[in-house]
Amino acid sequence: MKRSLIVILAAAMVGDFPIPAQKADPFSGEVRQMYDRVKNNLTKMAQKMPEESYNFKPTAETRTFAQIVGHVADVQARTCSAINGAPKSLNAAAKTEKAELTAMLKESFSLCDQAFGSLTDTNAFETFVLPQGQHHSKAGLLMTAVVSHSNEEYGYMAVYLRLKGIVPPSSEKSEGH
Repeated sequence: MKRSLIVILAAAMVGDFPIPAQKADPFSGEVRQMYDRVKNNLTKMAQKMPEESYNFKPTAETRTFAQIVGHVADVQARTCSAINGAPKSLNAAAKTEKAELTAMLKESFSLCDQAFGSLTDTNAFETFVLPQGQHHSKAGLLMTAVVSHSNEEYGYMAVYLRLKGIVPPSSEKSEGH
């Protein structure tokens, strides 16, 4: 067994038996994939909901669809801009029109593209302090405040679309199977 391993390693060194290279930054790459999925779903969802339904809310106690889109944009912008080193507030929650909110969502994704783009396996667990004094790792904050939170809000928004007879983006391909 030991001899076989030595032969394989020696062959790999001379190029006769290539060993597949390890993908650079596998952890942070997976985190970026999770972000890309929720970004895609939220972008499509914001576009799919008709303008006249942005003020829709299923019950009096819940937010309107517009308020949820604004909330997502604000949380993402606040989180990602802090990681980028230039804290920013969009105040998207104050917007009500589809065009304004989709622009705010796009801006928040631009900030997050930069934050997720800077994530590597080497710096993923570096900690920093938020303005509120909380300590977080870069990966932890991106995974919790952006990926997990955005997926949770997407789940709520999917119900809003269903109540309007619209298939949510993440269900489009599997609908009817």
